[in-house]
Amino acid sequence: MKSVRAAVVQNSAVVFDREATLEKVARLAREAKSQGAELVVFPEAFVSAYPKGLGFGAVVGSRTPSGREDFRRYFESAVDVPGPATQRLEEIAGSFGVHLVIGVIERDGGTLYCTVLFFSPEGRLLGKHRKLMPTASERLVWGYGDGSTLPVFDTALGRLGAVICWENYMPLLRTAMYAKGIELYCAPTADDRDTWLATMQHVALEGRCFVLSACQFLLRSDCPDDYAALQGNDPDTVLMRGGSCIIGPLGQVIAGPVFNQSQILVADLDMGEIARGKYDFDVVGHYARPDIFQLHVDERATLPVVFRSGAIEPRDG
Repeated sequence: MKSVRAAVVQNSAVVFDREATLEKVARLAREAKSQGAELVVFPEAFVSAYPKGLGFGAVVGSRTPSGREDFRRYFESAVDVPGPATQRLEEIAGSFGVHLVIGVIERDGGTLYCTVLFFSPEGRLLGKHRKLMPTASERLVWGYGDGSTLPVFDTALGRLGAVICWENYMPLLRTAMYAKGIELYCAPTADDRDTWLATMQHVALEGRCFVLSACQFLLRSDCPDDYAALQGNDPDTVLMRGGSCIIGPLGQVIAGPVFNQSQILVADLDMGEIARGKYDFDVVGHYARPDIFQLHVDERATLPVVFRSGAIEPRDG
């Protein structure tokens, strides 16, 4: 069976600076490619920020002008899909000949979404996944995805998809991805707790797939001077400590977790391990009980406004 060399990038965005972050993506992708990577996975909301520690001036029943300004700045640094930023990411993937999976903040109308973008080695945007359920205060600044962006791509490396951060605690979403045959299960995250590793091991064991989780190593100094994080203004304060890892289909830790430093984790993935793992457990195959349990997934886009044109037929009588 073939082997895939995969890289997981643990580094920081240049917070609220889209263009500087994109150039950092290019440098990091080049470094990953120099180590032979065919697949490069970046963290959640890498372009241009996971706003760790910001409150956006909100309490129940009230918002502040400074919080609205924080959101404006966040909005202005977000990514249109497609748009100039995705064109730059296409150039990066194509110039280094890698599959690129990266978390961005997507701007659509007046709403922001936590999104993962997928790019081919030929420099083409394959598609996107919008986070279905933002966690806690994330719901203040991000909208909800729907079933129309749950892709698993059949690539030369294997079947590739992504589940973002605490979406990984949604068992029905995981089941949908397993049913799509996911083999390279990317898990961009902002969860830097010790418990995240066990979650990633569980997902790999459950899905009998490779799990690649990327988290930022983010310092206060990576943020603007007027970034009003509750953690304070010491430039050496760690806002996110990483914990990136690569897990095999039997739950074995192949690389990581790495904490409190920037690093690119690289591993060779023996794709034959997937079939070996499914020998005794296929959660949507021989280990399923469809006579008792079935999952129905609605993959239609849910639009708030639907326009119809044309004449209305008169009613009889």
